[in-house]
Order: sequence, then structure tokens, then C-alpha cells
Amino acid sequence: MECGPGNLPIGLNRFRHFAAIDWSGAVGERQGGIALALCPAGESAPALIHPGHRWSRPEVLRWLLAEMPADTLVGFDLGISLAFADRDAFFPGWAESPPDARGLWALIDRICTGDPHLSVPSFVDHCEAARHFRRHGGREGDLFGADGQKGGRGRFRVTELAQQAMGCKPYSNFNLVGAAQVGKSSLSGMRLLHRLERRLPVWPIDPLPDGGSVVVEIYTTIAAMAAGRSAGRSKIRTVEELNRALAMLGSDPVPGEGSIDDHKSDALLTAAWLRRAGHRRELWEPAGMSPDIAHTEGWTFGAG
Repeated sequence: MECGPGNLPIGLNRFRHFAAIDWSGAVGERQGGIALALCPAGESAPALIHPGHRWSRPEVLRWLLAEMPADTLVGFDLGISLAFADRDAFFPGWAESPPDARGLWALIDRICTGDPHLSVPSFVDHCEAARHFRRHGGREGDLFGADGQKGGRGRFRVTELAQQAMGCKPYSNFNLVGAAQVGKSSLSGMRLLHRLERRLPVWPIDPLPDGGSVVVEIYTTIAAMAAGRSAGRSKIRTVEELNRALAMLGSDPVPGEGSIDDHKSDALLTAAWLRRAGHRRELWEPAGMSPDIAHTEGWTFGAG
């Protein structure tokens, strides 16, 4: 990769805005669990976009394509792909199993064409796909486990193993059960990524361009740990706690006091962290990410 001032690859020192999106895969049109935050380069406090608005997933897509400022590094709190490297396939034994992440996004969106609000019930209940997921009601596919059988925590991407080595507690994207699972939000997010139609590059599925905005996968716990929190105490529920964490990241405080829901605090803190971390060359070149992993499983920005 060609380098610019300060020995940074061209493309790392030109972001002018930093956004974080706390995402949701829950049923329904509008989601209280979706929050968008944005901050400019510098030290100004991050701010919520349309505070008080209850976002739909298609509205987030429209914001990305029509309202997001130019030259924004934007992070999505979801998994941009599924495990592939462990078994050399997303869905071993299924003839339609795609060869890369973009093929996976297209497959999910095609099967879910009739599902509203970028939801994914048709995919998780598909006769072949369901064999690989753990679903509600004690329904566990016969190929859910890491060894291709039932049981266990499910399959993990290489980047999720890197998160685990950092002290995080990732969940398999094949697990759709439990309060901490991110499987449904990841699958619905893949529908959105497919509908970007390459109008925004998604790193590392796409190479980092020399200019313009870029989408990355984020894990808000990594941002919280960078701000002095532990993995077990990553959720922030008061403005006072949030401002102490923001100060650790060199950010001005947000206004207000008292309680704040953790979807909003996750987005605000992670936008500020992206501003601080987005210029670090080593985060764009993680040691565990090969070209094959980049194109199939993707990577979590900051993991490793």
C-alpha cells in the first residue's frame, strides 16, 4: 500500500468524520436498539444523529447513501460475515454455499426478498441454512457446532478468535439465542451491506480506497476497553460515566447528566474511538488477516 505523510498509508489521514452505528436485528419496523453517532476530526464531542428518532433499518441505509458526510469512517456494530476458514465454507454440504462475503450477502438478501424491514426470518428458517444455526425454542441445527455436529458455542471467525484473545467475549454469528447474541443483527446487516451495491466500500471485503467514505465492522467492547473499561463493564448507562470514558479518548464531553441507554452510549463512545484509532496503520493490517480471510470472513476493526 502506498504511503503518505507520517508513513501512513494514503487513505488513513484524510477522514474528516467518524460515525458509529449500534445496530439491531429485532423484529419490527422501527428499532429502539439502533443509534447513530457522528463526530468531526478534532476533539469535539460526538453527537447523536436525529436524537429521539426511532430508526428503521432502511432509513439507516438511506442515511449512509444520501446524508452521511463525505470522507466518513463509519463503523457498524455487527458481524459482516460468517465463519468460513474453519471448514472452508460458510455452509458445508449446501450446494448454494457462496465462495465469498459478497456472495453471502446476496444469498441472504435473495432468500429474504419478501421479508420486510431488512429482516431475515426466511433465511434462518430456510431448510438448508437452518441446519447451521441455533434458534429459539430449543431448535439447534445438526451442523451448528464447530465440529460440524450439535452442541458447543458454534463456529467462530478468525477475527472473533482475535477478539477473544484480547479479553472480549464474542458470540458465534450462527447463534441466534440469548440477550448477547448478535447473529440476527449481523444477518440483517448483511442485507443492508448488499444493498449498498458497492456505492460505499466495506473494508476489508473491499480494499481501503485512497479517498471517500469507508464502512468497517466494529465491536463496541473494543472501544470501551480503549477508554479504560473492562470487557465485563463495557456498557455505559450514565452521561457521567460516558464523559469519563470520552475523556480517556481525548474527546470533549457530551452535554447532559443522568441516565443514558447503552445503545446511545455505545454509538457515541465508539464514534470518538474511531476518530482516535482510524489513523493507526496496524489496525488496517492485522496480523491474522490473510487475503482469503479478508474476502470471506472480513475483520473487526481494532481486533488483534
